[in-house]
Amino acid sequence: MHRFFEILPGALAWGTLVLMFVLSWKLPTWVAVFIILFDIYWLLKTIYLSLHLRVAFSSMKKNLEENWIECLKQLTIDQKQLIHGAESNVVDQMSNVNGQWSNVFHLLILPMYREPYEVVRESFMSLAKTNYPKDKFIVVLATEARAGGEACAVAEKVKQEFGGRFFKFLVTTHPADIPGEIPGKGSNETWAAHEVKRLVIDPLRLNYDNILVSVFDVDTQVPQEYFGRLTYVFLNAPNPLRAIYQPVPLYINNIYHASVFSRIVSFSNTFWHMMQQVRPERLRSYSSQSLPFRVLVDVGFWHTDVVSEDSRIFFQGYLHYHGDFRTEPLHFPVYMDANAAPTFWGTMRNLYKQIRRWGWGVENIPYMLEGFQRDPLIPKNKKWYWSFIEIEGFHSWATNSLMIFALGWLPLMLGGSHFNESLLAYGLPRITRFIVGLSMVGIASSAILSIMLFPPRPQGIRRRHYALYVLQWLLLPVTLIVFGAIPGLEAQTRLMLGGRFRLGFWVTPKHRIVKRES
Repeated sequence: MHRFFEILPGALAWGTLVLMFVLSWKLPTWVAVFIILFDIYWLLKTIYLSLHLRVAFSSMKKNLEENWIECLKQLTIDQKQLIHGAESNVVDQMSNVNGQWSNVFHLLILPMYREPYEVVRESFMSLAKTNYPKDKFIVVLATEARAGGEACAVAEKVKQEFGGRFFKFLVTTHPADIPGEIPGKGSNETWAAHEVKRLVIDPLRLNYDNILVSVFDVDTQVPQEYFGRLTYVFLNAPNPLRAIYQPVPLYINNIYHASVFSRIVSFSNTFWHMMQQVRPERLRSYSSQSLPFRVLVDVGFWHTDVVSEDSRIFFQGYLHYHGDFRTEPLHFPVYMDANAAPTFWGTMRNLYKQIRRWGWGVENIPYMLEGFQRDPLIPKNKKWYWSFIEIEGFHSWATNSLMIFALGWLPLMLGGSHFNESLLAYGLPRITRFIVGLSMVGIASSAILSIMLFPPRPQGIRRRHYALYVLQWLLLPVTLIVFGAIPGLEAQTRLMLGGRFRLGFWVTPKHRIVKRES
């Protein structure tokens, strides 16, 4: 069944595209009606998601303005008052679920390959500036042996500068060529987590339930209030040990120096995750994330033989706890790098590979479906829900933009003279253009919000440049196909074919123009 589940997403996508041509030839009238209805559906969905995006933006903006340490202090006062008036059984329950924020440790794992020192240093500078007690931080810079001596030198330099600023600071080195592993982020993270467990957590007898593990790409910079917000959400969440805590990825560290397509892809990705935060029932883990150490130990740490370990860990928890697991939205950002290379075409190549790697998250579908088959304790409605969400999501990724682009003209090309002489053939391109034109309202909304998310303007960037940052969204239809549907379809096709076509982990090169401190 595993191979069947691997073939399923790609077969559905290619079957849809083939039917698109066959039915445009055999049943052009039906296809014309379908595309009009599909375009209306797309318009309504755009409006619906745009409303969610505005709600998510407002929540994130409000949370960024809070002093979350003060909120935690107030939470402690409120808890003491509530416990004082509660019965003993209620006190025990509250202690098990909430605890005190001062008891919470933060384990930070930053996997590193060959990123430049300037990129790594900026990330650690952001950690050092956070408004949270540093004696609660256990920081691990997780390097790779296969990265060579230059990476070790960068790690040692970072350790010398920042090692004394936190409760514990470790540099781990993930050995190369461990049997059963693939080189990648998941295997490095798991090695680092085992090392910190062996060297710090177990010797100090730290409570697994009171440790939050945050995994950040090494270019990730955190806002000052991030850990206060994370701790607050953790302590207030229902059953906090059954959740992953997900921030919003905001790719703005180098946004002014990124290419036009890189900016569109970066903000599109951010907007999608912002909208998902307002729909937490659909939310799963992605890239930078936080989870209780207890969960990590229970599920056996990150899988070391997959590319998409960041989303796989959610399904590991979901299957291990028999469906009693979720992703808790933080409504709070972390700042990351947009894809950028020294040349335009280098950026285009890297951008395509990055999105194809994101699309390789389709490998979680066979893992999820097989897990559902084996576990009778997960309610059937939850199994059907997540099966539909995952399969439909990847199918839409690979096909929707191609269908919108092609079905407006395919019936006219393949439908024959009889169809082309009909009133429907005459109105089809006009109707589709009108409906798609209305959906541009969503694009305009995205353009405005993207400008509001830009960081402070650096030297050399003039106000007139913002007009270009708005106009660049006119390229979104091209972006959805070239840097959306096509790499997504390739990923699903590779999984369907299997064998030598399978993808390995590809590390996105980091390139940033950094102003050095004097």
